[in-house]
Amino acid sequence: MILTSLDIDVEALEARTGWSMKPEGACKGDVCVVLAEGVVTGGRVDVPRLAERLRMPLLRDEAHGLWALGPESGGRALSTAKAPDLVLPDRHGRPFALSSLRGRKVLLVAWASW
Repeated sequence: MILTSLDIDVEALEARTGWSMKPEGACKGDVCVVLAEGVVTGGRVDVPRLAERLRMPLLRDEAHGLWALGPESGGRALSTAKAPDLVLPDRHGRPFALSSLRGRKVLLVAWASW
């Protein structure tokens, strides 16, 4: 999310990230994270403090006076361990479903030229 200031309206934050501010803290789906006092004040969210608590990267573009708020947990946390059912061709061109390996440990390796 691109920001021009380090505080944002509660409703705008929810619309842009999916995190809603509730009495129990910042909530998204079934996950709620307790926030320190003062993170939300007067309908505004202190972005650096929220980013720290949710482990969201916060980067500054000094040349343009902008901030970029990255995804929660820095990509290190999953909300579920359930993988989608992928069906891709095997090396002979026949469809292969990831679900056929259910119950086994699987290593997925992805590659892209870009």
